[in-house]
Amino acid sequence: MRKDRRLPMIGYYNASVILTYVGLVLAVVGIIQALDGRPQAAILCLMGAGLCDMFDGTIARMCDRSEEEKAFGVQIDSLCDLVCFGILPMIIGYAVGNTSWVGTACQAAYMLAVVIRLGYFNVQEIWRAQEDGEKRTHYEGLPVTAVSLLLPAGLLLDIPTRFSILRFYNFALLTLAIFFIAKIRVKKPYGKTLLILSAIGIALFVLVCRFGGEIGCLRSTVVR
Repeated sequence: MRKDRRLPMIGYYNASVILTYVGLVLAVVGIIQALDGRPQAAILCLMGAGLCDMFDGTIARMCDRSEEEKAFGVQIDSLCDLVCFGILPMIIGYAVGNTSWVGTACQAAYMLAVVIRLGYFNVQEIWRAQEDGEKRTHYEGLPVTAVSLLLPAGLLLDIPTRFSILRFYNFALLTLAIFFIAKIRVKKPYGKTLLILSAIGIALFVLVCRFGGEIGCLRSTVVR
């Protein structure tokens, strides 16, 4: 008989879920940093949350989990993703001055796409588990985690080009929103691909630490 590993509180606790919680804590710290006028720190927190999300699935497959624990993991992962890769990027946008009606509309569209994608993903995971339970090889649509790499990369490119950071931010949010819910197949990273993405993430992290202080200084006027 499987030993009940639950603590005297609701929920399930294993290594993969704890890593997901760490990502959520980083997102909360990032939200506070952004609201306090430190977008550079918020972006670093976003990238840290992305790193946690990148490996929680790998760790989950190494854990001996019950069906209840697996189902809980799917739900808690999406709930945390909503905060990490939905709310946090939106708050970063607010921190760099994306408060016009155009910016508000773009951020609303982005959040809507994130919610639709995460809800759809949860349904698909439930059906997949019931039918075969095999390891997923592809995603349908771009995973929301991608924002943790693409957004910092774009913001860094905005520094030398001096393109309007607000116009870029709105364009980035709308583009990501479209790809989140587009019917395209995206290969799920494993092995070498995961290591390459991790290396790219580390390089971006270093660059944001070095040059990210300029991001908050690139506010410009957009059509209001």
